[in-house]
Amino acid sequence: MLSVHVDNVQDVAVVQCEGRIVHSDAAYTLRNAVTLQTDARAVVLDLSGVEALEGGGLGMLVFLRQWTRDRGIQLKLVNPSRFVRRRLERSGLSRIFEVASIRDVLALVGSGKGRYAMAS
Repeated sequence: MLSVHVDNVQDVAVVQCEGRIVHSDAAYTLRNAVTLQTDARAVVLDLSGVEALEGGGLGMLVFLRQWTRDRGIQLKLVNPSRFVRRRLERSGLSRIFEVASIRDVLALVGSGKGRYAMAS
């Protein structure tokens, strides 16, 4: 089972995932959470709480990468668990996804151009 929580910080959506992305219902839960973020400049997927990621979950990550690109939204993976990182590497998908650090995410939030941009 997958639990998803979304926090919107300025125009960045942080999607925190916890659990397993092994069945289609979990992959669709992730898809629905991300595709609702149509006004976001960036979507950050926090995968630190993901314990298992199988083929359907990997396929959904690829779909979400294309969905965000088609809409001019940045997609960043942050803090993937060791298991998720290994699955991305073994599948060859680590080459197409940007794995961001917490510092990268903070810079992304701070670089917003909208009315919520942080003062430097």
